[in-house]
Amino acid sequence: MSAPFCRNLVSRRAINVAPTVQHAASGAPVVPGLNLRAAAPADPHSHDEHAAAGPRGDIGALPSWTSKAVLRGHSLVSRSAVNAKVTGTQIRTFSSSTRALDTPDFSGSRVKNPEVHRAFSYFLIGSFGAISAASARSTVTNFLSTMSASSDVLALAKVEVDMANIPEGKNAIIKWRGKPVFVRHRTQAEIDEANDIDVSTLRDPETDSQRAKRPEWLVMLGVCTHLGCVPIGEAGEYGGWFCPCHGSHYDISGRIRKGPAPLNLEVPEYDFNDSENK
Repeated sequence: MSAPFCRNLVSRRAINVAPTVQHAASGAPVVPGLNLRAAAPADPHSHDEHAAAGPRGDIGALPSWTSKAVLRGHSLVSRSAVNAKVTGTQIRTFSSSTRALDTPDFSGSRVKNPEVHRAFSYFLIGSFGAISAASARSTVTNFLSTMSASSDVLALAKVEVDMANIPEGKNAIIKWRGKPVFVRHRTQAEIDEANDIDVSTLRDPETDSQRAKRPEWLVMLGVCTHLGCVPIGEAGEYGGWFCPCHGSHYDISGRIRKGPAPLNLEVPEYDFNDSENK
């Protein structure tokens, strides 16, 4: 070391500063037990022979710290560039050594056998999917059950009629789904009359065979196709049905022949049970 340094050097001690410490706004590190902000005392052998006795004049000045030191005259100067707006009371942290940083070790928490945990995860996912599917099915089933028909409506969905109780040439009126149904046991003369009509002259052209599965049995809804009235059987100009409300006349096959009704009487779905004669 050169002479100018030896003249001002009193003692030197190495101190291990933590890798990351706080520093003051001036850049001086804040280390417990070490005062890095104190200035050197007055040197009686200073080149300034006229200096006053006591501490040096820079006792109130705070040194600057840096990672680079330079020699200027008889002093060792160290400066640090801080890219931030520094205030008098703000405390910032800096790292004195990036190599000495301790990183956490998670090796003890790592899974020893990944296959076991993967199988357990698949089991949980499958169980959750099965439970979710069962819950969705139950929800949809309960919702649809609220929209289904009630028991009394289902009881009226199917009606049986004993054909032996309807003599030839007579009508029977039954209730089905809240509507009247006409069942007529026709005679051979009525069947011939229904087949002698020129279908091309009808407002709603239909042959008698299209309306009756068996010629002697005619099944129709007893609802007028005009405004929903109930026609009267064995009445009207054509010996079939007559609606007194607006004057619609139907023939023996239930086809509209005269009046405001636009369509023939509707034929519902029906079947014959010959074993029980129903």
